[in-house]
Amino acid sequence: MADGTGTVLGAPVALDALDPEDAKIVTLARSARARTGAAQAEAVRDADGRTYAACTVALPSLSLTALQAAVAAAVAAGAPGLEAAAVVGVQDLDAGFDDPGVAAVADVTADAAVLVAGPDAASVYRVGA
Repeated sequence: MADGTGTVLGAPVALDALDPEDAKIVTLARSARARTGAAQAEAVRDADGRTYAACTVALPSLSLTALQAAVAAAVAAGAPGLEAAAVVGVQDLDAGFDDPGVAAVADVTADAAVLVAGPDAASVYRVGA
C-alpha cells in the first residue's frame, strides 16, 4: 500500500505474531490512546529498552503528531537512539501512512522500525517494508 507521497506499508501482521518487544510498544500505544481519548497515540522504544508514549497534540499554539510527540519525549530524556516506534489509531491504512514523525524517527536512528495500526491494533503494518 502507498499514499501519494510514496510511504509504503508492508503486509499486515497480527498483533500476536509480532516480536514480543514490538507487541509491547503497540500495546503501550493502544493503552495511551484509550487513556487519553486521542485520535492517535504512539510509543517508542529507545536503544536502552526504555519506552516513551505520547498522543496527538492539538493546541492553538502547538501541533504535533503522536509520533513527533513521542520522539520529542525520547530525545528530551536523552535517548541514545531508537529501536522501534508504533502508532495506533491510523484511520485509513489503505491510503498508506504519511506522518512527519517518520522523518523524526529517521533523524534519530535511520534504521529504526516504524509500525502502524488501526484503532483496534488487530493488524500491524511496517512502514517502508
